[in-house]
Amino acid sequence: MESNELKQKSDVLFRRCKVLIIAALLLAVPATAGKLWDNGRLRVSDNQRFLQFENGKPFFWMGETAWLMPEHLNREEVRYYLKTCREAGYNMAQVQVLNDVPAFNIYGVPSHDKQGHLLTNVPYSYWDHLDYIVDVAAQNDIYIGMVCIWGGLVKDGKMNMEQAKTYGRFLANRYKNSPNIIWIIGGDIQGDIKAEVWETLATTIKSIDKNHLMTYHPRGRYTSAKWWSKAKWIDFHTFQSGHRRYGQRMGNKDYPIPDNTEEDNWMYVDSTWAYKPVKPVLDDEPSYEGIPKGLHDANEPLWQACDVRRYAYWSVFAGSCGHSYGHSAIMQFYRDGYNPSYHNRKSWTEALYDPGFNQMKYLKQLMLTMPYFERVPDQSIVLDNGTQYDRLAATRGTDYLLVYNYTSRVMKIDLRKISGDKKHVWWMNAGTGRLTYLGFYDNRVLTFRPHKSGPGIEDGVLIAIDAAKDYLSKEQMNITSKATPTKQEIDRNE
Repeated sequence: MESNELKQKSDVLFRRCKVLIIAALLLAVPATAGKLWDNGRLRVSDNQRFLQFENGKPFFWMGETAWLMPEHLNREEVRYYLKTCREAGYNMAQVQVLNDVPAFNIYGVPSHDKQGHLLTNVPYSYWDHLDYIVDVAAQNDIYIGMVCIWGGLVKDGKMNMEQAKTYGRFLANRYKNSPNIIWIIGGDIQGDIKAEVWETLATTIKSIDKNHLMTYHPRGRYTSAKWWSKAKWIDFHTFQSGHRRYGQRMGNKDYPIPDNTEEDNWMYVDSTWAYKPVKPVLDDEPSYEGIPKGLHDANEPLWQACDVRRYAYWSVFAGSCGHSYGHSAIMQFYRDGYNPSYHNRKSWTEALYDPGFNQMKYLKQLMLTMPYFERVPDQSIVLDNGTQYDRLAATRGTDYLLVYNYTSRVMKIDLRKISGDKKHVWWMNAGTGRLTYLGFYDNRVLTFRPHKSGPGIEDGVLIAIDAAKDYLSKEQMNITSKATPTKQEIDRNE
């Protein structure tokens, strides 16, 4: 027993030393200049379903949940974290600006003075540190999703309408010229709780800042469209599918969804688009990797990488304009000495190596490989579909179709739903991005049998493309690269 404990401690020490060494190397290399802003400001696409830049280039939101970054990371850690995010394919990090009033950063500097006024006239203020985060994110081609104040604080009376007006003017004037801001009103709260405060904060910011998009982060199992579908200040909607497993009702008297649909995050896209006018939508808080199912019971199993992949593909294939990933350790930036939330015991630096964090880039690359703005959800592609984990999620453009299969079950697919008399077909492993060319098929209904089966064993995407198109090559080994493979790579793939 003593030998095993010593080995475990040595392994942990080795991992931590490895993280510190890599961090030092990363910090020695300046981040490459961001190029996203060269495409102009972000706006809503003409069909009201996606986000794009002014020059027409699509923006697929690939978000990382970094709630406590302003409070828990120092300057060096901010640089390490955001550079790691960029390399993992993220282009947005969402943060809580205030998790209390006052909030304190890692240097012990408060956001407000004892009279409750914003504290800016001190050396390296709380707000200077937030400026630093925004600037480093820009260097790494990352937007900051700025959650101005967490919902519970407003509910508890820590910001009223007059304070919201003052605070909104302060934030808007400070960041209106930063290229990489997306405003997020709310913060895990229903829109009819202190609605006048949220309306005041949103409209104040919008009256000053004409440059940036704005949305609202709702409570779990809600969509922002429930309260704000007609609001002029909201550019796109988000929903929070939340952290509960099927059947985990947990006594919520105001439960807004049918029982046993808790994990069906795809249903929020349709329910959001039922409100008019139609706006883009995405899942801004699905289940986090490494957090207990339902959050509060340490005896519950933790959500795994296959679960966060499933939430991402289900939502995007239903029509979302992007997706936000979250990890229990990273969202709170846990380290030794902090009081962990939701029974977390892993450090945030260790969590950066977890599989789910590093697998979201395959979804982003897949979406950007195909013609973007024509894509629609289309469940008629799938014949004999299943429910819950066995449900196949389908989306298509004019000349391509994609079907996500979580359990690798046998699937019957109608290739006639897209153009072309012949189709090239691939299987993409969602956990690795690896592509396997399946063959050249006639234009008809076909049955495909993935070679592995079982929930999360090899969840993936069936890709069918009109044979006249060249979005992928038969030789391509991975969704992230079109490079011609070497003989060794081909041998390994076989």
